[in-house]
Amino acid sequence: MDGFINVLKPPGMSSHDVIDVVRRIFKQKRVGHAGTLDPAAAGVLPVALGRAARLIEYMEIADKSYRAELSFGCATDTGDVYGTVTESLPAFSFPPEDVVIKTLVDFIGKIAQRPPVHSAIKIGGMRAYDLARRGTEIEVPVRRVEIYGVALLAYNPARHSILFDVDCSKGTYIRSLCMDIGAKLGLPALLRFLLRTRVGEFYLSDAYTLEELAEVCGEALRAPDEVLWHIPRYELAPTRVKAFYSGLSTTDRNVPLNEGLYRVYSGSVFLGIGRYDAAAQEMYPEKAFPPL
Repeated sequence: MDGFINVLKPPGMSSHDVIDVVRRIFKQKRVGHAGTLDPAAAGVLPVALGRAARLIEYMEIADKSYRAELSFGCATDTGDVYGTVTESLPAFSFPPEDVVIKTLVDFIGKIAQRPPVHSAIKIGGMRAYDLARRGTEIEVPVRRVEIYGVALLAYNPARHSILFDVDCSKGTYIRSLCMDIGAKLGLPALLRFLLRTRVGEFYLSDAYTLEELAEVCGEALRAPDEVLWHIPRYELAPTRVKAFYSGLSTTDRNVPLNEGLYRVYSGSVFLGIGRYDAAAQEMYPEKAFPPL
C-alpha cells in the first residue's frame, strides 16, 4: 500500500507515536511523516505509507499555517506552558488591541528568528533539546524565516491572551514568534496552545483522526503523485518505460524542457520522479515506481 494520509495529530502524542499507530492500523512497516509537530501541539501531520515515503523530500511543504494562543505575563525556558517558569509578572498593563494588531503586522515579511533551546534543531550532530536536558549551555543560531500573514482572532485581556492565525515558511517556530511578540510589547510571553491547520496542500478540514483512520483505512489514502502537483508533468514514450524503470536515462530532443524535476508518466501511469539535464537533453530517473 503506497500513498499519503492527512492525519490529525492529537495533543499529547509525539509525531513518532502517531507513526506507530498508523503502522498498526495499516499493518505497514514503512511509514514516514513530513513536518514534525511538538507533542503538545495538535493538527495536520502528513504521513507517507510504503514507497510514498521516498517522495517526502519532493513534497511542497514550505508553507504552513497555524492557530496559536499567546499568553502574556509569563515566560518559560521552553517557550510554552510545559517549561520551567523563568519570569512571571503578578500584575501588568495589558496592551491595547490596536497596539497588538500593529505589533503582529510588524512581523509580516522575512525576519530573523532564534529557535527555542528546547527544539529539534541539530547542534554539533545532536538535538538542541537533548543538550538542554543534559544541562549543556547552548545558543541556537538565528535563522531567516518568513511570515506571510498574521490575523488576530481573539483579544482577551481577562485571560491575558490573544488568539491569532499565522501563515509562515518552513522552519518557523511559533514558540519563538510568541516570545518575540511579547518582547516587542515589553512583556514576557509564551505559547499556550498550538493547532497546525495546513501543511502545503494538506488542510485541517480534510484530516483524519486516528480513530477515523482505523475505520476508513484505505479510503483515506492519496495516490503518491497527488501531492506532487507543483512538479511539472512529463510524458514518456511507452518504448522508454522499461529503460526508465531500469535506471537508464532517456532522450527526447523533440520536446524542449527546462532543467529540473519532473513527474514522469506513461499515459495515466505514474512512473516516478525524473531530473532533466538540459545540456545533455536527457531525463534521468531519480525515484522510479515500477509496478509491484
